Amino acid sequence: MGLDWMPREHGKKDHYRFGSEHWGTEAPCVVYEKKPLKDPKGNVVPGLFVSWIRLNNPAQYNSYTTEMVKGVIAGFENSSVDREVVATVFTGTGANAFCTGGNTKEYSEYYSKRPEEYGAYMELFNNMVDSILMCKKPVICRVNGMRVAGGQEIGLACDIAISSDLAIFGQAGPRHGSAPVGGASDFLPWYLTAEDAMWNCISCEMWSAYKMKAKNLVSKVVPVLKDENGKWVRNPQVITDAFVQDGEIVYGEYKTGDEFKKARAWVSDKLKNNDYDLSLLDAEIDKTVWTFANLFPGCLMMSIDGVRNKKKFFWDQMKNPNRHWLAANMMGEAFLGFGAFNTKKITSLDTVDFLKYRQLVAEGALVDDDFMDKVMAKPKQ
Repeated sequence: MGLDWMPREHGKKDHYRFGSEHWGTEAPCVVYEKKPLKDPKGNVVPGLFVSWIRLNNPAQYNSYTTEMVKGVIAGFENSSVDREVVATVFTGTGANAFCTGGNTKEYSEYYSKRPEEYGAYMELFNNMVDSILMCKKPVICRVNGMRVAGGQEIGLACDIAISSDLAIFGQAGPRHGSAPVGGASDFLPWYLTAEDAMWNCISCEMWSAYKMKAKNLVSKVVPVLKDENGKWVRNPQVITDAFVQDGEIVYGEYKTGDEFKKARAWVSDKLKNNDYDLSLLDAEIDKTVWTFANLFPGCLMMSIDGVRNKKKFFWDQMKNPNRHWLAANMMGEAFLGFGAFNTKKITSLDTVDFLKYRQLVAEGALVDDDFMDKVMAKPKQ
């Protein structure tokens, strides 16, 4: 006798916690799309999709506002429970930036000197990283441009990164009044040597996509520009042929002097005229997704979570203490750092006078409005 006599409820349960209220099309916003899964010949596979979560704030290099953070969380949670979705792609609009972190205008003009408000915002940020690490679909970071500061951190939370060769990667916190404790200081020691992780976190040095590949921090790097003959051109700003200099292998470093200036001008002109092609990037995304599609989904996610959990362990240890420190820091260095960056068009400088700051600290000066006025750049005459 079979089991068909047992009563069974039919239909599908709704496991979504969010509707579409946190997504939009008008920037700044987060765009959520379900794109059909296609086989290597371009044929649509019926009933299966790839979810795309796209940061859409290109005018501010896809920096995320408070509302956009909510959109990312909603996107990852909905993708996680969507039976039709094979994988999730996390990306940004355009070719200039994947994400440059939190919106510094919002930080400076609203959250500065409002520590409890910023603490609540950081709770949302932590939930955003959690939503990536807990997504029950493989997460591919499609690095279409700069991945800097908080953008680097949410990118590192993803499972796989495939990058445009124009992308730059790095942290900005110690230069602009914060610290890379939104994930970078947790994830990078897992990926890199302790010294590389330390330098990447504190120096605010920008690494090329090729250097990131050499350091095993991204899976693949592809060109996005073509010459006048329609041939693909690797990023001309970067040394992409390894050679030995002073006993060390040089690869992926930025060129210097006139050679760099000429290459930068050519790249800038291309981007300004929207003369770029992301088709190789998308082709690599499609290949990776197709690999995922042809695996048992349960075994795939168990394997992914087995690796993710190592990152998540360190993230979970520090996310709450870091939330409180970042909130308190909005009363001091963050107020100055974000304020300097936000007023750079007025002062022509995007940082405070660090040496004056240190001199005042050495004198034991009271950190009051007068202290802050002495280290902030003044408006151009």
